[in-house]
Amino acid sequence: MRNVNKKLDRNIVLVISYDGTRYSGWQVQKNSTTVQEIFQNALKNVILEDVDIKGCSRTDAKVHANNYYVNFKTSSRISVKNITNAMNRFLPYDICVKNAFEVSDDFHARYSCTGKEYVYKIWNHQIRNPFMHDYALHYWYDIDCENLRDVRKYIIGEHDFTSFATLDKRNAQNMIRNVHDFDVIRQENVIEIKISANGFLYNMVRIIVGTLLRIAQNKIKIHDIPYIIDKKDRKYAGPTAPPHGLYLNRVFYDNIEFKE
Repeated sequence: MRNVNKKLDRNIVLVISYDGTRYSGWQVQKNSTTVQEIFQNALKNVILEDVDIKGCSRTDAKVHANNYYVNFKTSSRISVKNITNAMNRFLPYDICVKNAFEVSDDFHARYSCTGKEYVYKIWNHQIRNPFMHDYALHYWYDIDCENLRDVRKYIIGEHDFTSFATLDKRNAQNMIRNVHDFDVIRQENVIEIKISANGFLYNMVRIIVGTLLRIAQNKIKIHDIPYIIDKKDRKYAGPTAPPHGLYLNRVFYDNIEFKE
């Protein structure tokens, strides 16, 4: 347990990756196993303190993360290298710490973040791939990536993305987001849809992907995208793509130096 007489004078960042298949998302929940719960238990075993950990983002059930940032303040003197090694001894096979850094006291994994990049993976082949079952959406009709890439001229920039969001209590009143980049990349039978922005609304990437698949089916036209954005109504966009193809790929922090 934490010694209240010790000063929490170190701010530590851990970069982790996880397979979200077995978890009900990042954030601790009642009656569900989450990544945060498992992570907190492992951290307590390493630093022998109960600390308040801050995650860079929420992720939903079955969503994965290639690079996820967590920070916590501690009085522990254990080196960041040893924290990394020790954490990976206590964590299960589907969560790992990739690196650890000591940062300034004012760093916050969520509030210091200036942007994120998500990747959505699609297995685009008539025959399913059992090794991609939990890691990509199986879509058996051919997808024209060059055609879908044209969506970038409408998606990139600052827009009100209400039409591409599931409205719930986690959404603030401000639905405007600035999309910095958008791309559709094919590597043999795997298609990756990459989107980076200063922030994302709830289910925003998955609804954009569902809309792209409607475009691939000729049920929505590319030039309809500005109209859908302008309507600010969820019913005009495509369906919400399943969660298991989604990855938090990168998290951006400006003017922050990470030191091991």
